[in-house]
Amino acid sequence: MTMREAFIKTVTEALHTDPRVAVVTAVISAANFPQDHERVVDVGIREQTMVGVAAGLALTGLRPVVHSYAPFLVERPYEQIKLDIGHQDVGAVFVSIGASYDDPVWGRTHQSPGDVALFDTLPGWEVHVPGHPEEVAPLLKEALKNDNRVYMRLSLHENAQAYPVGEGFTALRYGKRGVVVAVGPVLDRVLKAVEAEKADVTVLYASTIRPFDSDGLRKAVADTDHADVLVVEPYLEGTSAHLISESLQQIPHRVRCTGVKRHAELRNYGTAEDHDAAHDLDVVGLGSAVRSFFRG
Repeated sequence: MTMREAFIKTVTEALHTDPRVAVVTAVISAANFPQDHERVVDVGIREQTMVGVAAGLALTGLRPVVHSYAPFLVERPYEQIKLDIGHQDVGAVFVSIGASYDDPVWGRTHQSPGDVALFDTLPGWEVHVPGHPEEVAPLLKEALKNDNRVYMRLSLHENAQAYPVGEGFTALRYGKRGVVVAVGPVLDRVLKAVEAEKADVTVLYASTIRPFDSDGLRKAVADTDHADVLVVEPYLEGTSAHLISESLQQIPHRVRCTGVKRHAELRNYGTAEDHDAAHDLDVVGLGSAVRSFFRG
């Protein structure tokens, strides 16, 4: 089962058990939800309308789930997210597919490495980046219970196994030379790179990156001999840099951020693996980052 299939299964089940849950789509995945259900709405290719409808449903007390490809869910209706959802202070669960470049064959229109950075410009959003299909259902079920604003970023990339979900980092490896933070589906590549370099570092995993676990990072850094933090995110590089600096503002520290490069827009579409290599998000590139940053 893919993350997308886990999402559809979980939300479809919730439609039948929770009278608050509603689904709003703009064609993408619409056929996967029961179209005869009174709380399933497809607006056609009108993403701004999709968000406006979701905000209206939230104002009536429903819990809307809004879904599309990341660029159509976040970038195209950004103004409606800011005003209709945020400024009206209502909640919704936004779930994207496509991630940064899952389907590069469709071109730049279907790529959105800046989605989490955009949500960072708005207050009050939780952000989940699961790394395995089995992490999707528990994160979604918890999100559907509440009335807050949630963004969940699904991907075709996944780790070999699921890890417990929830707020805060999970330490998977301990060392003294520094800390590596791996977000969602980059974890396996990070662990392989660290092992290949025989790096004496702690590795923290996060499937929930907002709110940011400042206490967890400070504790991990305090247990090392060097306040050096490498953060690896599967979206725009440096997206969490400001939160790492705020978390460690009382401690002299170094930070290196790895993610989708800000200065490089790839026009040769290739494969997702080609993009990983170009952005140094494959094991080779991550190994080089680990080696150079933690040297000495």
